[in-house]
Amino acid sequence: METKMAMPVMDPDSPQEAAAADQAAQAPSAPQTPMPVGAKRVSSAANPVRIVLADGQSIYRVGMRKIFAVVDDIRVVGQAENYAQALSAAQRHPADVMLLESAICPDPADAITELLRHAPSMKLVLVLAENEPENTIEYIRRGAAGIVSRAISPELLVRCVRKVWEGESWLDKRGITRVFDAYRAQAAHLTSQAPTARLSEKELLIISGVTQGMRNKEIAYEIGTTEQVVKNYLRKIYDKLGVADRLELALYCVHHQLLKGVHLRRKDEGAEMKPKAVPTSNGLASAAALASLSETE
Repeated sequence: METKMAMPVMDPDSPQEAAAADQAAQAPSAPQTPMPVGAKRVSSAANPVRIVLADGQSIYRVGMRKIFAVVDDIRVVGQAENYAQALSAAQRHPADVMLLESAICPDPADAITELLRHAPSMKLVLVLAENEPENTIEYIRRGAAGIVSRAISPELLVRCVRKVWEGESWLDKRGITRVFDAYRAQAAHLTSQAPTARLSEKELLIISGVTQGMRNKEIAYEIGTTEQVVKNYLRKIYDKLGVADRLELALYCVHHQLLKGVHLRRKDEGAEMKPKAVPTSNGLASAAALASLSETE
């Protein structure tokens, strides 16, 4: 078993540390060396991994900064102590990786979506507290490249940043177990019998919107109600069908062909909202629509 090591603790109010932090964050970033097609990325002092530290506790930011200061291929280019600053840093700094503490986000899943929308080339690693309930699958669907515990050892943290920058994903043993459990449950659901619960026309229209990758706010606009009402309907639909989230709902819907003859049309398409045959082959939703579910609320 690998022994966990606490991150170095330093005085966040130290003038020397504050000056070093400012200098690291404000110094201009060196241009990245062009990489041949198909070549594996390798970090180095000349081509460092540029990271942003987004954590609500200054003592942890100082500790992480100290960890990365002793390696020559990782460079801290920005810091943030709240979500607004993290969003600003993602837009202002040409970072390769952001270490994002989940506790500073109003909703970590939505934060992942928003941050990557502003900085699509940036890799995002979510940092969770030890006793924090994980929503691993949803975080991965939203685009997180890695999920680590706050108690991760310095050596593993450095390795995680390098691997994520190289294009790999990073999960600890607990996260991997959750992924396997979720997909086993999903596979069992897909092969179960057809649902016996009766779905109303409005519920079917909402499901149709979900399979098209529409957000709750968009669905609410199309059917003439509020976003909160749509959320309430979705909770009831999840309970009726025994699914956990939007992606499981879409896959279950496709497998059992729940939307035969039902399609939610957008008002800006110039057509009224009414049941209509789903424009897909064999009654199945498109792969593009399913893929877009990772970006919905």
